[in-house]
Amino acid sequence: MNFKTDIDFRKQSLNRLLDSILLHEQEIIQALYDDFKKSEFEAVVTETGYVISDLKHTIKNIKKWTKPKRVFPSLLNFPSSDFIYSEPYGNVLVIAPWNYPFQLAMCPLIAAVAAGNSVVLKPSELTPKVSGVIAEIIRESFDPTHVEVFLGGSEVSKRLLERRWDYIFFTGSVAVGKIVAKAAAEHLTPVTLELGGKNPCIVDATANLPITAKRIVWGKFINAGQTCIAPDYILVQNKVKNKLVSLLTSEITAAYGEDPELSPDFPRIINAKNWSRLADMIDQTKVLTGGKSNPENLYLSPTLINEPDLQSAVMQEEIFGPILPIISYENEKELETIIAKYEKPLSLYIFSDDKSFARRIIRDFSFGGGCINDAVIHFANKNLPFGGVGHSGIGAYHGRSSFDLFSHQKAIVRKANWLDLPFRYAPYKDKLKAIRFFMRWM
Repeated sequence: MNFKTDIDFRKQSLNRLLDSILLHEQEIIQALYDDFKKSEFEAVVTETGYVISDLKHTIKNIKKWTKPKRVFPSLLNFPSSDFIYSEPYGNVLVIAPWNYPFQLAMCPLIAAVAAGNSVVLKPSELTPKVSGVIAEIIRESFDPTHVEVFLGGSEVSKRLLERRWDYIFFTGSVAVGKIVAKAAAEHLTPVTLELGGKNPCIVDATANLPITAKRIVWGKFINAGQTCIAPDYILVQNKVKNKLVSLLTSEITAAYGEDPELSPDFPRIINAKNWSRLADMIDQTKVLTGGKSNPENLYLSPTLINEPDLQSAVMQEEIFGPILPIISYENEKELETIIAKYEKPLSLYIFSDDKSFARRIIRDFSFGGGCINDAVIHFANKNLPFGGVGHSGIGAYHGRSSFDLFSHQKAIVRKANWLDLPFRYAPYKDKLKAIRFFMRWM
């Protein structure tokens, strides 16, 4: 077995993984419900279906991705043929989060295996049912010298980070991301950090408000807002604020009914600690709709907050739950003032029919990725790299970008012997003028 060089072996391993996931799909769906009441629809769309699609795409393209890529040679090296070889890093650590516990564990693992690495996967202890199914799937699909799962809490993660790795892939909070980066720095280990931030959602007066409201409600409240790319707060032009609030309220009811606690489509908060953190963010005097909670089943209703103070808790940290502050603005200068108060976000969303306005926002603000006239959906396109910038993350993956992420790009020049230009060799007397002229046209 040589998964570093044997492409057929990698492909066979991924096919075994695909078979196992298909066999256990209903168990995964049930585990997601047991861990935090995720509906079957969301479980398929955002977890199992997404992973199955990613696996099939990787299996289909792995031989093409692993081929050396020929690039145009430099005239300085004439005559030569130049190539980029994708070489596996070696032993990879993947630490996965709880909010999409199956997808965000399996997709990095798939890419790391496709690139020829061995993998240690640490799934989240906060979703024990899902982590248990993941461990079973991995045992069925891989030799433990190739891929291994470590279950447990933060102490397990700490011990794993004390080891030397060839690459570390982490998805989670900024605070823990800094711990991972510090541990990786001890050995100069390259890392990918998929983190988060306060993602602005800008709605100007030209936006199609009924469609805007529908798309924001879906993007924000899917997975009960426990999504790193969910809109974190709305900045709406003041002249259309009241209408947008009314439409958002109607769309919440249309999606989850008069009492979302009874809806089979609305998940729960992952644990009591996060529920308490979110409940403490809600100032009942500023609630436009929602604001209801039940600690017994970790329910927190979809909640709209009216004009919160920028120094309040709900505006000081990433929310990561079903709370959506709404802040009005009058002009673009106000947008800049508010957005500039925060670190670079993972995502930014613009709802507008003014194309020049949307172009200015994309040009003037730094963020990981985003959408114009929708939210969250950029994550679904395998042709788009997904990742943050600054505090929202390091590195990007998805599709071919995932394979490249887990591969060292080795540059090779193959020089021919039928011609050997004399310019580079000493002695250099009388050669400088000629080489300067030559380099001007490179």
